Amino acid sequence: MSVESVAQESVGLTVAVVARRVGVAPATLRTWERRYGIYPTDRSSGGHRRYSITDVARLELMRRLVLSGMPAGQAAKMALQSEIGKLEDSSFFDSNVLTKTVDSLLSNISVDSEFSHPGGGAVLAMQGSSAIARGLAKAAYSLDAPACTQLIQNSLHAKGVSWTWEKLLSPVICALGKKWESSGQGIEAEHILSECIIGQLKQISDQLIAPINIRPVLLAAAADELHTIPQYVVAAALAERKIGSRSLGARVPHDSLLNAIKRLAPAAVLIWAQIPVKTIPVEYEILINSRPAPLLLMVGPGWPENLPHGFTRAGDLNSTITAISNALGQ
Repeated sequence: MSVESVAQESVGLTVAVVARRVGVAPATLRTWERRYGIYPTDRSSGGHRRYSITDVARLELMRRLVLSGMPAGQAAKMALQSEIGKLEDSSFFDSNVLTKTVDSLLSNISVDSEFSHPGGGAVLAMQGSSAIARGLAKAAYSLDAPACTQLIQNSLHAKGVSWTWEKLLSPVICALGKKWESSGQGIEAEHILSECIIGQLKQISDQLIAPINIRPVLLAAAADELHTIPQYVVAAALAERKIGSRSLGARVPHDSLLNAIKRLAPAAVLIWAQIPVKTIPVEYEILINSRPAPLLLMVGPGWPENLPHGFTRAGDLNSTITAISNALGQ
């Protein structure tokens, strides 16, 4: 049987099939039909109403708009008014066609991220967070990587790295962490979100071809530290200022860090610690005597209160980027 004939037989999808494809419950589709008029436009040979691929595209567009923080009523109105056109039935067999169609439509729609009101999410405690943060939390908990990626990408393009980290990403990561601490659940959602965050931040830092600094900024983690997202956040924020950096990733041994400093002669060295560091390694004293002397920054809640002479504690992202920029004379 040819693809064309199979596609012809497959025209008209049931509520259950469309719900799985769009990523919502069947009851949600029925609610959207009843409240907002997004209903199936095809009919089966027996006269039963079925969803066409164009209907599915509208539903996917509405879902993505809702996740972006837009009220459902307005999202439905935009989905109905969008110029989707009649898609080919063969698009049922190629999810990329549907994704590209919806992405193209989204690029022409301005989503106001300030559709915000105090309140929590349906799954995670997001009290007082913006609607877009709650949308990202829902997408992450649904393991919807494409939606997470789109939301992060939109925010980075519209608001920049600092705003996106402090107002969007950090609150959702914290909410997922609290969910795991209280219930032991949600680690899979945190991993999905982390991969999406790293992917989008790396795109920004990797696009920096001609940095203004000859001596790079070196980003590393403490010897037992597994968290790497802060390195990607700082690298992307620096790239916005045309400052180049190198990231060493998680669990950087002391001798490896020292070797990297000797080979790169960085202008600044940032060491992240999320996991508590009980004592500062004596090997770090060697870093103080590095020549040319770099700015030595210890960042994160894992460092003890008293730092060795020569090390500087950095605060939030903005103060960290400012300190590095000052060290570079920018």
